[in-house]
Amino acid sequence: MRIATSQLYSSSVATMENQQSQLLQTQQQISTGVSLSTPADNPLGAAQAVQLSATSATLTQYASNQNMALSSLQLEDSTLGSVTTTLQAISQQIQSAINGSLNDADRQALAKQLQGERSQLFTLANTTDGQGNYLFSGFKSTSQVFTDATGGVTYNGDLGQRMVQVGGSRQIAVSDTGAAVFLSVSAVGSQVVAGGSMQNMGTGTISGVTVTDPTQATNGHPLSIQFGTDATSGALTYSVIDNSTNPTTTLASNQPYTDGSPIDLGAAGKIGMNVTISGTPVAGDTFSVTPAIAPQNSSVFSTIDSVIAALQTPVNGSPAAGANLTNALQSGLTAIGNSISNVVTIQASVGGREQEVKALQTVTSTNSLQVTSNLSDLTSTDMTAAIAQYTQLSNALTASQKSFAATQNLSLFQYINP
Repeated sequence: MRIATSQLYSSSVATMENQQSQLLQTQQQISTGVSLSTPADNPLGAAQAVQLSATSATLTQYASNQNMALSSLQLEDSTLGSVTTTLQAISQQIQSAINGSLNDADRQALAKQLQGERSQLFTLANTTDGQGNYLFSGFKSTSQVFTDATGGVTYNGDLGQRMVQVGGSRQIAVSDTGAAVFLSVSAVGSQVVAGGSMQNMGTGTISGVTVTDPTQATNGHPLSIQFGTDATSGALTYSVIDNSTNPTTTLASNQPYTDGSPIDLGAAGKIGMNVTISGTPVAGDTFSVTPAIAPQNSSVFSTIDSVIAALQTPVNGSPAAGANLTNALQSGLTAIGNSISNVVTIQASVGGREQEVKALQTVTSTNSLQVTSNLSDLTSTDMTAAIAQYTQLSNALTASQKSFAATQNLSLFQYINP
């Protein structure tokens, strides 16, 4: 078999070019520190690197979402703390008005203080974040949460909770609606609200509701206690009416009234609550016992407005007016207490979500570091091995070049005498 000189040259040149290419590639890996710059360098490693890069990008997005969620929750937590402080101050002022030592001028001054507290509460309800989005407006983040008018406060948001994806299978609520915080109370843990009509002419005052049997307590029904007189004796009597049915249901009819004695709220065999009415009501006087979640009891702004109106109504030494004021303040105090419990419950929920986000941040950070380490191990240059390979390729290339140079001098013409 004859090997042409051109074939020998071509083979030698191809070998040196291949060695030169490998040498340059190894040199680039050493200089850049990257061993996987194109898929051709390591097809399997390149596929793994793509997956790791996608995972790293996803974790980076989750980390960004978690930071945003935590910032929103911390702002809400702080705002709810201020709301609680304001409501507690209002509760203390109402308690100071109940003691009976204030005159009409004092109550007028207290009403002005409550108006200031109400304005502060209204401002907190319309809190915005650093980007101008309203905190408690639901999905309508650019709409002012509450507007104030002569007829009372209007809620302009919706009932949606803004959610943020903070993990592969976890979304977390980063807001609560103004309706949930300021216009409603929890049915669990809230007290039934007892009050008297401001039109009452007697001196009867109603106490808070006492639950005697939780299994029978009809605290989900709006009840009323109506006073009249016995047709025969003319003695003062009362009837207990359940207003949850249409027509209404009489639970107790024409019962004799005794000052300070408990009045059972329920039908025979289903009595789970009672109240005490003290003083001397007159026929036609009406008292109410309504659930905490009833519309008239749920709105904290309506409750404050009712208390302010009661404080601004002159008593002028009238026992009946004094009794109506006491009833209004007592029912307002109970409703404010329910609102405080509701806000505290929501704030506890926000705190729980904060802790969850912080825990997810730790997990995401750990996973990100692991993915980054794995990606680095896959794409970074092993300097020791690369330098050894560079030396080996350099020596091989030098040997090939010397061998090619020696091969060039091999020719039969050198042995022909001139």
